[in-house]
Amino acid sequence: MSHARHPSRASDAPGAPAAPGAPTTTRRVVVLSAALSESSTTTMLGERLAAATVRAAAEPIEVTTIELRDYFAEIAQAFGSFAPQRLREVFEQVAVADAVIALTPIYNTSYSGLFKSFFDVLPEDSLRGTPVLIGATGGTPRHSLALDYAVRPMLAYLKAEVLTTTVFAATEDWGTAPDDVRPLPERIDLAGARLADAIAARPERRVVDEFEATPSFAEMLGQFGGANSPA
Repeated sequence: MSHARHPSRASDAPGAPAAPGAPTTTRRVVVLSAALSESSTTTMLGERLAAATVRAAAEPIEVTTIELRDYFAEIAQAFGSFAPQRLREVFEQVAVADAVIALTPIYNTSYSGLFKSFFDVLPEDSLRGTPVLIGATGGTPRHSLALDYAVRPMLAYLKAEVLTTTVFAATEDWGTAPDDVRPLPERIDLAGARLADAIAARPERRVVDEFEATPSFAEMLGQFGGANSPA
């Protein structure tokens, strides 16, 4: 899991400028990549989509990249018992994210097993209302259909707000003869701008402590002691 905090260019970003002296809010974007290697084009696509979102954002963005292959054993264990602490920390990152970028390589016209398995064990409602930008990589452009008939329905079922804009990168997009109708960098910039807009349109997500309103043991003892203490 890697973290990177990037300052955005507020001067030319869309949206109203913050008032002088007003506190700056840092938004959190989590990149979930099902790449199987560090040199994978899936990882590269995630990095570029995150960078495009940062460039387009009106607020500072903190990017956390999670390589799901690093949690393979923990994901498998979560199917048969409780998720290990290391995987629960990932779940918490996702639950408090202002947006998620989810990426998978396409195999046999669908998402990878690792990608699907992670979302199978992700706690219910973790993605409810969260803007999600989906991307994928594959051998040929025809595999791009998997984004709309496989990836999108799965995340919509989890109640995520899946952006209509998606990015698919075929092998040729990284080569010397890329798509000259809509080159990959242009599609990445468009998707990043759409995700930045979705983040700006939503209030900041905050971590809620479910035990915050519960009195401490000392406070409860004080209440009983006060009631029974002699006058």
